[in-house]
Amino acid sequence: MKKYIILSLLFLLAGSMSAQKVMTGLEVLKKDNFKILEGKRVGLITNPTGVDNSLKSTIDVLFEAPNVNLVALFGPEHGVRGNVHAGDTVVNSFDATTGLPVLSLYGKTRKPTPEMLKDIDVLVYDIQDIGCRSFTYISTMGVAMEAAAENGIEFVVLDRPNPIGGLKVEGNLVEDGYTSFVSQFKIPYLYGLTCGELAKMLVGEHMLKKDCKLTVVPMKGWKRKMNYTDTGLQWIISSPHIPQPQSAYFYPATGIVGELGYLSIGVGYTLPFELFAAEWIEADKLAKRMNALNLPGLKFRPIHIKPFYSTGQGKNYQGVQVHIMDINKAKLTEAQFYVMQELAAMYPDKTVFDNANEKRFDMFDKVCGSDQIRKRFSRNYRFDDIRDYWYKDVDNFKKLSRKYYLYK
Repeated sequence: MKKYIILSLLFLLAGSMSAQKVMTGLEVLKKDNFKILEGKRVGLITNPTGVDNSLKSTIDVLFEAPNVNLVALFGPEHGVRGNVHAGDTVVNSFDATTGLPVLSLYGKTRKPTPEMLKDIDVLVYDIQDIGCRSFTYISTMGVAMEAAAENGIEFVVLDRPNPIGGLKVEGNLVEDGYTSFVSQFKIPYLYGLTCGELAKMLVGEHMLKKDCKLTVVPMKGWKRKMNYTDTGLQWIISSPHIPQPQSAYFYPATGIVGELGYLSIGVGYTLPFELFAAEWIEADKLAKRMNALNLPGLKFRPIHIKPFYSTGQGKNYQGVQVHIMDINKAKLTEAQFYVMQELAAMYPDKTVFDNANEKRFDMFDKVCGSDQIRKRFSRNYRFDDIRDYWYKDVDNFKKLSRKYYLYK
């Protein structure tokens, strides 16, 4: 019996040690006893993804630290405790647990105002991102950095992993006239940096209206080749339709065409961002055509669905489910363009830009960072017509971004 207990304890200890491969910036801050925050009035920008390795909220960690004076919380999209639905306005309120004021950064105000910051010495940012330009949290980070600079306060980023790793870069830079909260900075659609590295680049390349005094608390144990499952960290839902770490891999594979409402991409079904479907698609035929393309790292399986809400609610849809067989080989953003290509060949009367709501073209262009992707693709509905444009900035961005790497 004793032998069994000892072996069980050793097994649990080994499992625990293997699970904790990465220390997030928050864990490093804790280990250093919060020294960089001592004697300062702290404002915290976070949401439910801000947790320590024991799943305790960053809010509660800082609030309970005896040498940290946490005075205000700032709520991005979905709110600091995740109690606001996607796209809904976050309102000013008080946190039920700590009693601290919660100031909205996703409503009429997206950039902290001087009034919000008047009693704050340092803004701390701790949010798990998904490594994609159109996800709004990095936009919140950037405009908050500008506000910190304009109001003479410090900005601290508690770094976290890029869930698809630090090597994958896809998409053109955002062009003049297409800056928005889904394309706030001139970076590729997949930018291959952690939020801390991106913050350093925003300052180092003067990509903000005013440079702030920035401190990044780096992780320990994270490597660029890691995807999220390699880290041993628990995944916290980062928005209602990013429930699992693999959701971060699929978001850039389908989310651009999803802006048009032309197809279901699984939002409203049990596979958000993992499929393409419509009433008029023949699943087996589309799967056969997609697999014949031999796209590296990707496979397509016929699927039949009846969405519970959103596009296609209550209708019998069919199409293909995307399977990422090798995340390192897959060029994620290409999947949706090839689907649009094959659907145009199969159903010439269903071409995307002749059937989608024109009112959505503006958002499509903003997400792409340019109107050239839509205009060039709609000529012949061939990915080859946009390939060079889509990748034209990648090599230079990779070269530039290496200056800001914190991890190998």
